Amino acid sequence: MKFSGSHILTVDQFTREDIDTVFAVADQMRPYAERRRITRVLEGAILGNMFFEPSTRTRVSFGCAFNLLGGEVRETTEVRASAIAKGESFYDTARVLSGYSDIIVMRHQIEGSVAEFADASRKPVINGGDGANEHPSQALLDLYTIRSEMESKGKPIDNLRIALIGDLRYGRAVHSLCKLLGLFDNLYMTLISPSELALPEEYTDALRAQGHTVRISDNLHNGIQGADILYCTRTQEERFPTPEEANRYRGLFRLNQAIYTEHCEPNTVIMHPLPRDSRTEASELDNDLNDNPNLAIFRQTDNGLLIRMALFALILDVVDRVHDSARDVGWYTGPPGQLL
Repeated sequence: MKFSGSHILTVDQFTREDIDTVFAVADQMRPYAERRRITRVLEGAILGNMFFEPSTRTRVSFGCAFNLLGGEVRETTEVRASAIAKGESFYDTARVLSGYSDIIVMRHQIEGSVAEFADASRKPVINGGDGANEHPSQALLDLYTIRSEMESKGKPIDNLRIALIGDLRYGRAVHSLCKLLGLFDNLYMTLISPSELALPEEYTDALRAQGHTVRISDNLHNGIQGADILYCTRTQEERFPTPEEANRYRGLFRLNQAIYTEHCEPNTVIMHPLPRDSRTEASELDNDLNDNPNLAIFRQTDNGLLIRMALFALILDVVDRVHDSARDVGWYTGPPGQLL
């Protein structure tokens, strides 16, 4: 893949070698993401952060990633705050805003909308999530987390046993992750969901065609046994026709410490693309897991900075210059203190 100047719209663009490239650059970003060093390699560059669908982690982490490379961020956070609410087309919006930006991240609730926008953009566009379709950067940070968690246990991604749990029909992060996992070898994947929220056949068929074992289950306790990775998802209520229909599935698969202890291996890693639904009727990942050292959900969010910094550096072709302007930080970066 030629990264320089490219749109990132789908994980179909990536080969296994491309993933290695992104991960190698992400590794280089750690001192900057952890605020041990400062770089100004993108000083003067502007990110157009266009989020027409609610977002916390993705929007903020893309903005922080760009800031940490020295760039500035301009945000549009809802349709009614943009000229699209006045009837402006994606084409006109893309032509105008790409003239104000050096790179754009866009999220929209309609599948294919980001690709349509990118067709008219004069600058590179990264897909921050388009409906139930894809979420490329989330899949990359999830895969990076899987690699990091398994490296600490002496295992590669190949040959892993992975359980995907919850709303697999509408979960765009799951869809993109399955495509990336398909590039690896000999995975054993258990798909745990209600039949109505099963992973679409196009993904299961592709995984099996790539030589992976795919097992479908609606039983959480049986499905998670023997897994190296548990990847849980919330019910994507915003994709359902009505809230009442979403409520039928909320809270069907709840993981807590007691279930984990009884049915999982001692080192099984727990992941979630977040937000986890902590309402009483949902609680797919119980708060009693917060002290479990194998709960990797916040290491995932930290890894999101690394991956998104890497994408910016690759697309804007500054990887070889990141360290040129580097210096130590001048503020306290240790753990939170306690006032006495």
